Amino acid sequence: MTMPELPEEQENPGFDFARYLDVFRRRHIHFLIPFFFGWLVVWGISWVLPAEYKSTTLILVEEPTMPEKYVAPNVNENLQDRLQSITQQILSRTRLLTIIEGLELYNGRHMPVAPDDKVDRMRKDISVDLVKDARNNEITAFKISYSASKPKVAQAVTNELSRLFITENLKVRQAQSEGTTKFIERQLEDAHQALSLQEARVRAFQTAHDSTLPSQRASNLQILSGLQGQLQNEEDSLNSAKQQKIYFQSLIEQYQNLHVISHTPDGAPSDLGAIDQELAKLRSQLAELSSKYTDSYPDVRKLKAQIAKTEKTREDLAASLKSGSAVRQSIEPDSTVQPILVQLQSQLRANEAEISNRERAVAALEARINEYQARLNESPATDQQLAELTRGYDQSKANYDDLLKKKNESVMATSMEQMQQGERFTILDPPSLPTKPDFPNRLKFCGMGLAAGLALGLIVVVLFEIVDDRMHSEKEIKALLPIAVLSEIPEIRGILDEQREKRRVAFGVAAAIFVVASILAGSAFSYLRG
Repeated sequence: MTMPELPEEQENPGFDFARYLDVFRRRHIHFLIPFFFGWLVVWGISWVLPAEYKSTTLILVEEPTMPEKYVAPNVNENLQDRLQSITQQILSRTRLLTIIEGLELYNGRHMPVAPDDKVDRMRKDISVDLVKDARNNEITAFKISYSASKPKVAQAVTNELSRLFITENLKVRQAQSEGTTKFIERQLEDAHQALSLQEARVRAFQTAHDSTLPSQRASNLQILSGLQGQLQNEEDSLNSAKQQKIYFQSLIEQYQNLHVISHTPDGAPSDLGAIDQELAKLRSQLAELSSKYTDSYPDVRKLKAQIAKTEKTREDLAASLKSGSAVRQSIEPDSTVQPILVQLQSQLRANEAEISNRERAVAALEARINEYQARLNESPATDQQLAELTRGYDQSKANYDDLLKKKNESVMATSMEQMQQGERFTILDPPSLPTKPDFPNRLKFCGMGLAAGLALGLIVVVLFEIVDDRMHSEKEIKALLPIAVLSEIPEIRGILDEQREKRRVAFGVAAAIFVVASILAGSAFSYLRG
């Protein structure tokens, strides 16, 4: 007769704390031993590795003491690029070998022997870190660190590196500043030569075209206007002189044809009519000129003088005719006419000389007018040529003035750099003397040992559980039986079993206390002596 099957118990799919607690109770020794040895190995390695001490210095980047609005720097303002350049120079093979030989670095048993290997090792031991302002991302300082096996050596090398950075920065800034000044001076010399050449060209052009320059245009116009006025006066005077010549020629011709002078019963000469006609003609001309010009006009004055001379001639002729006898019927013409004829001929020669002088004056004035007219005609072309030359001169002058200003500013900036008033490096924190090694960090190694021991202990426990085919719980037994369990037989334990269990528990507790105490002691020792 078979027993009815009871319903199987529902297995709890959640975390089985009791099972894991049972595993820990049974396998705590398997866990503690690898845990302790894993921690011990890692912690021991931290004491085996050679210690390296790091010395660090903080160098502040100080702004120029002279305000930039008074003296502007003439060097590269990109501090990061300049720091990179200085770092490359200091970390060069020559510089590092000098430091290595001077301080006798890397001379130990396990140290590199070849110079290049020493240089590579030293480059790895040096670190340069920038300190930037979080607000504007500008470099405000930088740190220099060096790691060595001895604290004093690390401090000495860091001190030497900081000195090199400070001196090299000053040297680089001074070299850049002096180079900038010399470059601008060379450019200024070239600009001065170009400006002198332009000045010579402008001066030669002005000398060759002195009378047609734009500055002479107003003067040429004024002179031309005055010459035209003089020419008009001379032409008017010349016309008057020519008219007077015709008049004198007609009088002389009349007197030369005169042989007998007839008299009327009352004594009036019969040839005075021609003189009266000439006087009437002259007076008519005077009336016409007086209607246009004033009495001070030259032609008016000359016409009045001519009328006065003609009237004087008529009066002399009339007086000479009246002085003779009234009963005479004739008289020799030479006795009375000859003095008048000689006077008229003398006046005619003077008139001809005046006409010749005035014609020469008119020709000279016309030549000068043509000369000044030609100057004014040439003025536009001269203006264009001079404008081209002046444009080149102005450009050269502006370039020269700009370079001269930059040269003066660069000289002041170079003087400021030589006086170390520009941007410079200042040691804010001197190189420290390390009291604890930077590597290995034994306290960190202690924590890493705990992690390694924990992982190793768990792996060992899991492996033991995998290879162990025994059943240690009721659930495992019930899972193998096809039918339900109706009753259980209790474990019968003797005195020896209880004593063995107590010893095992005591050993486990002692082992746990030993492991914990060892780890705490090792951690404290690493903290205090690490």
